[in-house]
Amino acid sequence: MSNYFRLALTIAISLVGVAVFSLAHLPLPWLLGPLAGCLAASLFGIRLKGAPKTSNLMRTILGVAVGTSITPELFHRLDEMLISLALMPLLTLIIGLVGYPFFRRVFGFDHATAYYSAMPGGLQDMLVFGEEAGGDVRAMSLIHATRVLVIVTLLPMLFAYVLHIDLSRAPGLPIAELPLHEVLLMAAVGIVGWQGAKKIGLFGASILGPMILATVFSLSGLIEHRPPAQAIYAAQFFIGFTVGVKYSGITWKELRIDVVAGLGYSVLIFIVSSLFAGAAIALGLVPFLEGLLAFSPGGQAEMAVLALVAGADVGFVVAHHIIRIVLVIMLSPIVERRMKR
Repeated sequence: MSNYFRLALTIAISLVGVAVFSLAHLPLPWLLGPLAGCLAASLFGIRLKGAPKTSNLMRTILGVAVGTSITPELFHRLDEMLISLALMPLLTLIIGLVGYPFFRRVFGFDHATAYYSAMPGGLQDMLVFGEEAGGDVRAMSLIHATRVLVIVTLLPMLFAYVLHIDLSRAPGLPIAELPLHEVLLMAAVGIVGWQGAKKIGLFGASILGPMILATVFSLSGLIEHRPPAQAIYAAQFFIGFTVGVKYSGITWKELRIDVVAGLGYSVLIFIVSSLFAGAAIALGLVPFLEGLLAFSPGGQAEMAVLALVAGADVGFVVAHHIIRIVLVIMLSPIVERRMKR
């Protein structure tokens, strides 16, 4: 089976997932539909193919969407955010202290695999660090994919069926209603921001580069809208199937060990993050919806999507996730080497 055929099959399965979720009136069909479809296909032994370059391109749309959501009001609220932002290092530390012994002692993973599986950072960064340290890349990939899958599935279900938050609202205006010059400017900001951030070695370049540049244009008044709704739906689609494709070629042994370990870890850190969010909300440090999203240890892109669709303050939410990811990327290799000694 050629790579082109596998990619076409993957996209077709993802579209079926979108259709099923839409017909069943389930939340976030463009994100969860592809994820569920690819996961189901992988469990049935169908070999899937991702599109990393296209997925990175789609992540630039989210970066622009986040940047254009940042207004001067967010900077006026920085003093309010300081305490909740200061909680992120403690939350990250506790997640690591819970996750590492869980993987090491309960499931018997080696030191490097257990350590980088427990670190709630960006997937690609943790895989690179883990491989350099001698960890099992496939196990780490499945564990982190499961973490993102569980968090990204649980939160929309909680929002839709428990908190009755409307997740069906469009994340932006249709492209026909946006000024053409803004659409073209947003496209340029996305590409230039991504490639510029990539050249200087900024982590998460495909999101953070466009986000930073879009913030500048938004604050200057040159961009007054988010990217078109169709573009944000496309970004959701590719992010969803990128997570689902991680399970392609999975064996029963990997399912029994790596995925089960990821599920157990996800439950543990969901409890920990819920306690932090509950305390911060009860103390009035964060608004309710933003608190749930800011402290949830999902992927940065996925949390940005949820914030956009749920109508939360996207800049507030993403600021907390950036702090978490920066901490993990900067400190985790140093701590891992000292632990190994």
